[in-house]
Amino acid sequence: MTATPLIDALRIDPASPTAPFEQVRRFIAAAAANGALPAGSRLPPVRVLAQQLNLAANTVARAYRELEEAGIVVTAGRAGTTVAATDAARRKVAAVARELARAARAAGLDQAEAASMLRAAWAADDTGSADG
Repeated sequence: MTATPLIDALRIDPASPTAPFEQVRRFIAAAAANGALPAGSRLPPVRVLAQQLNLAANTVARAYRELEEAGIVVTAGRAGTTVAATDAARRKVAAVARELARAARAAGLDQAEAASMLRAAWAADDTGSADG
């Protein structure tokens, strides 16, 4: 597993309303989803990518942490961070979707209301205004 040159294409738009960590997260998530970063692709170490992008290491670390929580990447200590199998990420999202459905039903919401809440959360996350 070697580092991928695709990461060299990652650019941060300082004028974007989307937070830098979210720009990093989205780039890597999209590249993993579309196969540009296949499973097993090694990502640069946090400090290396942070320096390359002129970001704080904590910014890149947050992006990697969120990618790991979503099942998109796997971090194995000194072995580094690699792209996980996309099936793992999809299973994680499906599990969260099932939990959303259970919570919505328990709160007395119907499917349309739950979907509306998901759309609102998605839109808030898209503008970088969501929690975090």
